[in-house]
Formats: sequence, C-alpha cells, structure tokens
Amino acid sequence: MKSYRKELWFNVPKRRQLINITPLVEECLAESGIREGLLLCNAMHITASVFINDDEPGLHQDFEDWLEKLAPEKPYSQYRHNGFEDNADAHLKRTIMGREVVVAVTDGKLDFGPWEQIFYGEFDGKRKKRVLVKIIGE
Repeated sequence: MKSYRKELWFNVPKRRQLINITPLVEECLAESGIREGLLLCNAMHITASVFINDDEPGLHQDFEDWLEKLAPEKPYSQYRHNGFEDNADAHLKRTIMGREVVVAVTDGKLDFGPWEQIFYGEFDGKRKKRVLVKIIGE
C-alpha cells in the first residue's frame, strides 16, 4: 500500500472565510499516483474546519448567518475562554462544521456525489494555518 502526505497552507486576511480547496486536493491526489484508496483532509488548527458541501454563494452566506446565530463573535465577554484571546466563537464554529473529511478514491478520482466539493472553513483568520492531506491506497 502507498501513502502520501502534504500540508496545504492558507493565510486568510479576514476573520472568517470559506475556501473551495477541491482543486488543491485533486492536485494532491494526482501527485500521489494513488488510484484506489482513501483520502483524509483535515484542519490542523482548532479554529478551522474542513467539510464537504455545495459551492453555492447563497448557501455559504446561510452558513455564516447560522453559525453567527449559534456562536456569535461578540460580545467577547460572553465566553469564559476569552480571557487571553477573543476566539471562543471560532472554537465553537469549528466544532459545528467538523474537523475533517474522508473521501473514497476510485479510478484516480475523488468519488463524490453530485455537487460535493471540499471546503476549508476559517473562523479565526489573519494568520497562517494549514490543512493536512493524507492519502493511502494503491
């Protein structure tokens, strides 16, 4: 069995942003040479997320609105975590959106359902962060 590992780095200028990383992940798959197996893609930071959904701007705004209702950024004083930082909401948003995705690799391609794309969700940006891509198979 073959194994492949690569880190993708992001420096999001805003506090929150959703980025379609499917093309970058597909490049990793092509580099790996793996034709059949599994691909894991996970955020390496506790205030960021990797998830699968539709690449539709209205849905992305719905996510933003929904997450902000569930875990509003302000007032910062509403969170016990915010003694030395102001990112408690980002930790909660990450928990809701998830840490990672696993995608089957079939015939050298990501085995997606209709409209599925991989996204990096940044909830506490303005600094460098990374995503791990790990692929195993033949």
